[in-house]
Amino acid sequence: MCRHLAYLGTAVPIGSLLFDAPHSLEHQSYAPSDMRAGGTVNVDGYGVGWFPGPVRYRRAGTLWSDANLRQLAGAESTAFLAAVRSATTGMPVTDAACAPFTDGTWLFSHNGRVDGWPHTVAGLAKTLDVTDVLTMDAPTDSALLWTVLRRRLETGKNPAQTLVELVREVADAAPKSRLNFLLTNGEVLVGTTWTHALWVLQKGEGVTLASEPLDDDPGWREIPDRHVVTAVPSTVEVRPL
Repeated sequence: MCRHLAYLGTAVPIGSLLFDAPHSLEHQSYAPSDMRAGGTVNVDGYGVGWFPGPVRYRRAGTLWSDANLRQLAGAESTAFLAAVRSATTGMPVTDAACAPFTDGTWLFSHNGRVDGWPHTVAGLAKTLDVTDVLTMDAPTDSALLWTVLRRRLETGKNPAQTLVELVREVADAAPKSRLNFLLTNGEVLVGTTWTHALWVLQKGEGVTLASEPLDDDPGWREIPDRHVVTAVPSTVEVRPL
């Protein structure tokens, strides 16, 4: 599977979560602590998107070997989303297959997999225009889910409810799927838990969601399975899916 995180709040250096924290995203890429039988390492790509923008940077390969990103991560941002990838067997390892996926103001990441890909979600793909399918970032489950999601977000629907509906649809079609999502537009941050772990830390005017706690701060709280969390800098709401 993958590891991902997102931050929303007062401006902080991007590298403080990607590289500097004791259990940073970089550390989680080679020494994750809670993969839940979803692999052992996350070395098949990485990416980060930040605001204003969003600006996105993603590459195949290993996060720790990219000196350029370490320099870029000195920039401060009020919102960003980052991920490291453990590719599902048979799926391509390319820059375009890495999260975050983006369109307009949104950044999106999927930690997990769609069971029975691609047959189980062929019906979901049929809801898209042919052009949308042909121009997906990559022939992967995460890219398909993002393509469906971004079209629904264009209608102006509530982002948390849109994520919940997508999780339910995929889970109905492929019940053994793992569907932890992160989504932000720089103003709101939404995450889901479906089989994989997700933790939240609210500190001052900042909220962090992460697959694993980044340090030993006692404020970290694990989000229960099959829940959705919606956060703005001063408020975190957690409710069942």
